[in-house]
Amino acid sequence: MIKIILNADVKKGKINKNIYGHFSEHLGRCIYEGIWVGEDSSIPNVKGFRTDVIEALKKIKIPILRWPGGCFADEYHWMDGIGAKENRPCMINTHWGGVVENNHFGTHEFLEFCELIGAEPYICGNVGSGTVQEMQQWVEYITFDGKSPMADLRRTNGKEGPWSLKYFGVGNENWGCGGNMRAEYYADQYRRYATYVRNFGDNKIYKIAGGASVDDYHWTEVLMREAGKQMDGLSLHYYTRVSKDWSVRGSATEFEENEWFSVLQNAFYMEELVNRHATIMDKYDPEKKIGLIVDEWGTWFGVEPGTNPGFLYQQNTLRDALAAGVHFNIFNNHCDRVQMANIAQMINVLQAVILTEGQKMLLTPTYHVFDMYKVHHDAQLLSMEYESPDYAFGGDKIPRISVSSSQDKDGKIHVSICNLNPSQGADVDIDIRGVAAQSCAGTILTANEMNAKNTFEAPNNITTKVFKNIFLANNHVAGKLPPKSVVMLEII
Repeated sequence: MIKIILNADVKKGKINKNIYGHFSEHLGRCIYEGIWVGEDSSIPNVKGFRTDVIEALKKIKIPILRWPGGCFADEYHWMDGIGAKENRPCMINTHWGGVVENNHFGTHEFLEFCELIGAEPYICGNVGSGTVQEMQQWVEYITFDGKSPMADLRRTNGKEGPWSLKYFGVGNENWGCGGNMRAEYYADQYRRYATYVRNFGDNKIYKIAGGASVDDYHWTEVLMREAGKQMDGLSLHYYTRVSKDWSVRGSATEFEENEWFSVLQNAFYMEELVNRHATIMDKYDPEKKIGLIVDEWGTWFGVEPGTNPGFLYQQNTLRDALAAGVHFNIFNNHCDRVQMANIAQMINVLQAVILTEGQKMLLTPTYHVFDMYKVHHDAQLLSMEYESPDYAFGGDKIPRISVSSSQDKDGKIHVSICNLNPSQGADVDIDIRGVAAQSCAGTILTANEMNAKNTFEAPNNITTKVFKNIFLANNHVAGKLPPKSVVMLEII
């Protein structure tokens, strides 16, 4: 029996809805075929944007979308993506598959798409191969309402008034594809570039510095020490794989329990990363004014057989859903420091929530976890006390369950629990303190097979269902979690 004490009258901070953000890069079929098909496409669309994708994303209330990369951002020159589409220059996408990029999806299209799905735009600027002037002019083009060359150019291209742009990243992975810089050099470059990411009128920009890769704590130390006063957020990138050895990718769909276990074990590593990077940030920012921005996270496996290896197209199974649940619970429980997270990537790339194939579209198991967890958006994190038994495999062990809880503005309490053991259920008793519970309902995502997935032939093979095996009595919620399941409880 797993005993959980839920202190419903002890609130620990607001869970920023941006923790449930997304990332869309000019990579493979994320933008083209995934988001954008063009106005003349036979696929139903709104101004060139897929109608089915718009509706699916609106349902899970995506709060924020990062664009145009990723590695692509530091070779992207924004002026190539404005004006009449037939006049936009083509470029080679050197990072991802060597394909020709026609720039038909640019600044206007991205900002219009964000409006259609109700998401805040988060733009990542080019430090690696771009200039300070180029970055300054992009911000001016988007946000300035007065008379200037960039504002006039925007008007010439059909947008009279400015857009609102709150989030701007000054470079991406500048320790790698964004310039192979040292932390000390990038800190100075960040200070220089960020100076010219200006606030025009009432538009106030939240500036995000390019942060560490995985456990590069030196990078975080240097950035916080040298540039902390010039930033609002500092990013962190970590991908969950079968092995910490980059060369071992594994299959997204064909695996046994050893790889099920290793992926979830590596997902839990995010807890250590958040704790250790946050400890360094606390040294320079004890008031926690600077957000930890995990703007690239997710599972990364080998591509689907027969697809372009540069497109990073992978299927999505129940294992991905559990990995997502683990990440969300970690982010929720660290809401004092983690202010945004962006899964990589939204459509047709890595741990996507949507896959498309021509006219067809399907929702992945990860999509359903986003749908379940949207109840945590901007809710108050609640205090919980519990000890999880171990899930042991091959001489190693991880916690059997992952959990977080919150209370929304209407007073409803939500408890999200993942049972990571693929073969054993878990009896759970939740002792609710501080409020008198009147009712409890639940939703569950699970399947018989570890590698259950949705396909275009069977798009609803794995989806959410009502969780009936839960009971409320004497202010205790009790029930049995099935193996390999994600459960969301609502207590009123």
